[in-house]
Amino acid sequence: MTRKIPWWEPQIGSEEKKFIDKVLASNFPNEGEFTFLFEKKIAKLLDSNFAIAVTSGTTALFLALKGLGVGKGDEVIVPDLCFIAAANAVDLTGAKVVLVDTNPNTLGIDVSSLQEKITKKTKAIVPVYISGYGADIDSVLKIAKSNKIYVVEDAAEAFLSKHNGKFLGTFGDAGCFSFSPAKTITTGQGGAIVTNNSRLQKRIKELKDQGRSERGTGGDDLHNSIGYNFKFTNLQAALGLGQLTYLGTRLKRLAQNHRLYINNLSGIKGLRIFEFDVEAGEIPQWTIISVERRNKLDQYLGSYNVECRRFWFPIHAQKPYKQSDKSFPNSTMLSPKLLWLPSAFTMTDSDVEYVCKLIKNFTANLKKIIS
Repeated sequence: MTRKIPWWEPQIGSEEKKFIDKVLASNFPNEGEFTFLFEKKIAKLLDSNFAIAVTSGTTALFLALKGLGVGKGDEVIVPDLCFIAAANAVDLTGAKVVLVDTNPNTLGIDVSSLQEKITKKTKAIVPVYISGYGADIDSVLKIAKSNKIYVVEDAAEAFLSKHNGKFLGTFGDAGCFSFSPAKTITTGQGGAIVTNNSRLQKRIKELKDQGRSERGTGGDDLHNSIGYNFKFTNLQAALGLGQLTYLGTRLKRLAQNHRLYINNLSGIKGLRIFEFDVEAGEIPQWTIISVERRNKLDQYLGSYNVECRRFWFPIHAQKPYKQSDKSFPNSTMLSPKLLWLPSAFTMTDSDVEYVCKLIKNFTANLKKIIS
């Protein structure tokens, strides 16, 4: 195949351009009516009382934690094997990042290790839904409740993915989403916080707009607290509103990609595919496999114009949060084996089947290929 099969590929069409034209015609590209409409649509989609659009998923995490009062002297627990943004958002609040090992079956927080990480200073837990997995949110919520700890869900990769019939991001005190280019819908950069807590919603809105509880002129406004500028523009919202019109088709394609991978790759020796319950509403942002000789497989697929993405290094292995591998045996073992397969909603059945054919050939002829 000469055509590249991308690991992920955003797509922008005519609907976005219609909304953008309306924003330009209004002569008000900053945060305004289109932002508020986008927020209402996000809240409705997720069955949440409130949605607050902000500049990124990282900003969403920071503002949710800050809105709950997390700050200097507090501790926040974050899973070790996830994108470093979760830890960086905690650091922005002034709180201490406490890393916990990963569950090798769910790729979420290792609940058996979670309790021992909780101290009198623990203020919140940030469960991260890798690729849309619900992981162990029920156990996390139970532990958090018994210890009177906040739960801020990092659902950046789990937009509209369900767990036990409920949308991920709506279980805890707040849920945070990302609309970066590698997501089901994109606004370029951007994110959102959802919550059912009206007081928290009001506090976050103050924090994102220079401490103002009410939209002002920029002149004689009342600033009730310290705040920042994390407003979400009408232009970003226009892009998002257009993207939402394709949502149903995209979600079906992501589920179909995963079904085909399961049907074609299950049972291959030396390869594990992490299965999503798509029939119950779990949405796979990307399909994940664990495989020996991960880097060799990645290189092999790349030689056939198939793009994959290798998993993150554990956060504890990164310089700002450096700790011993011995404290995180699961994430240390998993990270070099995990690979995201091409999962874009722009793929076709034949694209997925072609990738599977190559993987089967690699595993069947491993010795010959790597010699």
